[in-house]
Amino acid sequence: MSGKMTKEDSQRIQSSQSKGGHDTGANTFSSRSQSAGDKHQSSAQKSSGGTSGGGGGTGAQAGAQAEGKK
Repeated sequence: MSGKMTKEDSQRIQSSQSKGGHDTGANTFSSRSQSAGDKHQSSAQKSSGGTSGGGGGTGAQAGAQAEGKK
């Protein structure tokens, strides 16, 4: 565990907040976790020289896009 927020972490937080009936809009814990996950992913890609391969979407969508490019 890296101690940094990942996209999967933020997705899990947003899901649990939404299922619990909590607000997931701007300036909430779930939105801040998404921002942290995005920043961590972006910095990891810059340091590895990778690209996102697509604009946004869920992990499942990104995986499907990657499968289609093989």
